[in-house]
Amino acid sequence: MVLMGDKARLLETDRFVQAPDAGRDSEMTMDAMEADSTAEASDAVTETGYRRAAEAGDTAAMSALGAMLLRRADLDGAEPYLRSAAAAGDRAAANNLGVLLHQRGYADEAAGWWRIAAVAGSAAAAHALGRHYRERGDEPAAEYWLRQSAESGHYLGAYALADLLEHRGDIGAERWFRAAAERGHREAAYRLARVIEGGRDADRRAVPAYGELTQQAEAEQWYRQAAARGHRRAALQLGALLEERGDIQEAGRWYLSAAKDGEARAACALGFLLRDAGDEESAAEWWRRAAQDGDGNAANALGALHADRGELQTAERWYRAALDAGDVNGAYNLGLLCAEQGRAGQGEQWYRRAAYAGHREAANALAILLLQRGDASGAEPWFSKAAEAGSVDAAFNLGILFAGRGEERLARSWYERAAAAGHTEAALQVAIAQLRDGDLPDAERNLRCAAGGGSAEAAFRLADLLDRRSAEADGERSGDEESRQWYERAARQGHRRAQVRVGMFAAARGDAVEAAAWYREAAEAGSRNGAFNLGLLLAREGSLPEAALWWQRAAESGHGRAALRLALIAARRGALAEAQRWCARAVELGPPEVAERAARLRAALQEELSA
Repeated sequence: MVLMGDKARLLETDRFVQAPDAGRDSEMTMDAMEADSTAEASDAVTETGYRRAAEAGDTAAMSALGAMLLRRADLDGAEPYLRSAAAAGDRAAANNLGVLLHQRGYADEAAGWWRIAAVAGSAAAAHALGRHYRERGDEPAAEYWLRQSAESGHYLGAYALADLLEHRGDIGAERWFRAAAERGHREAAYRLARVIEGGRDADRRAVPAYGELTQQAEAEQWYRQAAARGHRRAALQLGALLEERGDIQEAGRWYLSAAKDGEARAACALGFLLRDAGDEESAAEWWRRAAQDGDGNAANALGALHADRGELQTAERWYRAALDAGDVNGAYNLGLLCAEQGRAGQGEQWYRRAAYAGHREAANALAILLLQRGDASGAEPWFSKAAEAGSVDAAFNLGILFAGRGEERLARSWYERAAAAGHTEAALQVAIAQLRDGDLPDAERNLRCAAGGGSAEAAFRLADLLDRRSAEADGERSGDEESRQWYERAARQGHRRAQVRVGMFAAARGDAVEAAAWYREAAEAGSRNGAFNLGLLLAREGSLPEAALWWQRAAESGHGRAALRLALIAARRGALAEAQRWCARAVELGPPEVAERAARLRAALQEELSA
């Protein structure tokens, strides 16, 4: 008989209890352990006594002796006693005879005796008969007898009925799991917790018998009950619940308990807790135990640990072990490892293996490889597969791909999908499109999302949007408090235009030192506006030669005003040919008012040279 959950104890035995009024023995259902301890503790009830009473024709003694021998696995010795007692109408003997025959492989005959005992009121026999029918595939008969057993208070029958109902998707399973769990069935307690966790609204209250508990609290209660009885998967789940709410120490204790009982997933989880606590060596030991027991996640964790240490061969060995354990992350990690080592060809093979197995990030990585070598048509289906599987990066990459083809509508739809999932750069791209369309409220919302996610460009654009809004009200762009904060945030992140803007704010309030610092940082990063403004500050302070150096850098980068300044400096010192060259550059670069002034200056210089 295939066992479902805890090992079923089908034995039903008699115990002699002297009845003063009738002298008859009353029947009492006992499991094997209780019967053993009772037999050992009682001097009055002995095998010899049973044999004497059985030889004298006492049916109850035959039943008790048969049960005793059956527990010892003395099937040959037990069978004649049980048959005699069963033939005399003893239902416990009929049940136990069914157990004996089932152990001998005579399932149909066993079922016959179980039926006799069940009809006579034996809940244990009804349970055994129900399981017999379930193994035969006769679920209606199985449900009938298991329900008889469960409704008679047999907790194993309640558990088996719940198992059958849950298999069918019947919500009535919860009631019977609860009935078995309340009687101490640890597997029922575990499965009840799983049902509660997965099958209710989070705000639904528990049954009144357990107080006003939320879904998670009641599930935790049953996990605790099962875990306290040594159920290692319950200990694992309890640890996960505790870790999720931040009770790390208690979570670690339950993970340790389950791991010591051989639960590989708990050993893996314990390893992560130890790693996060800074104890990499202990973490590695638990991961090693879990990996050796076939946990692919632990093998991947070991691979990553050795990769971080530069032990690439060892890392590869553990990634392969993860893959052998059926964890497709192992193939993906092997692809990453090969890519880091410059083995792009091997990396692609591993990415393909993981991608074909449904690994979305491997599909995205494979698409990137294909795109990098110019195979956009080959990359697109892999990006699509990854995005449809939930890869936010792949959705963003599809946006880039379509934007590069000029397919703005498709690009925007993928950007919006990635942005909705929290992708910072995608939110920025959506905001840029919304700004272009004049949809300022939605643009602001997406800019805030992207800026909050760390995008310096989004922070700058958000500041600029707020700044323009403030200017519409005040008539000048002096920046309100919030816009200045976003400008400063972008500037600290290295955004050159934001650095120039923050420098301008500092200059406006008379802080030339801070302004120069921001301008210089922007200019050294390649900002022509930063270089030009730094030159202006230096010129005001009398450092014209240094100012000219920064203007030259700005002019060479395409700044028309800087070119005009250089033309004026050259003209003042009499370098007319040089001044003409800078005038020509200023005319070329603009803007219009600068080009007009440069043209007039160039004409004047030409007259001077011609005089």
